[in-house]
Amino acid sequence: MSETINITALANPMSELQFEQLCAQNQETKFELTSQGELIVMSPTGSESGRQNGDLFGQIWYWNRQTKLGVVFDSSTGFTLPNNAKRSPDVSWIEISRWQELTSKQRRGFAPIAPDFVLELLSPNDRLQDTQQKMAEYLACGVKLGWLIDPDEQRVEIYRWGKDAEVLLDAQSLSGEDLLPGLVVKLGEVFI
Repeated sequence: MSETINITALANPMSELQFEQLCAQNQETKFELTSQGELIVMSPTGSESGRQNGDLFGQIWYWNRQTKLGVVFDSSTGFTLPNNAKRSPDVSWIEISRWQELTSKQRRGFAPIAPDFVLELLSPNDRLQDTQQKMAEYLACGVKLGWLIDPDEQRVEIYRWGKDAEVLLDAQSLSGEDLLPGLVVKLGEVFI
């Protein structure tokens, strides 16, 4: 059963408690919260974007299953970043010792940690500039490596902590570099 959300009745800016209550009351809806407390309602992606994201998640999950170097998260996972924003990357990864430092209570909520790696897949509903700003926010909060993948343009932006973004056109694969050793994500199924 769907329920209508009265957005106008929500506080702006929204407190952390209000955000958690909103998410608990609307589990079928995906939200993000900016560091200024502004609510972002995330619309569902189209089927093709969901397929592409599933492929990307699967490749990273499988690599991690083999290496056991960390924990992989899908797009429904929210994190509380150091700037207090609540963000949900399309795919993310945290090195195992950092994840294990969190209490079980912290792990059950919006874990107060910036992932080590994030991936954002640009869907037709996303604006490139907004997603680029989100990638910059991730880096400012401690993310070490990020990929912004635009399947329509077959374009990838690679974000590394402390460096300018690198743009690749028509890349066939992406390397996890030193952070995710041995990870090679093939883009053939994403770019079709």
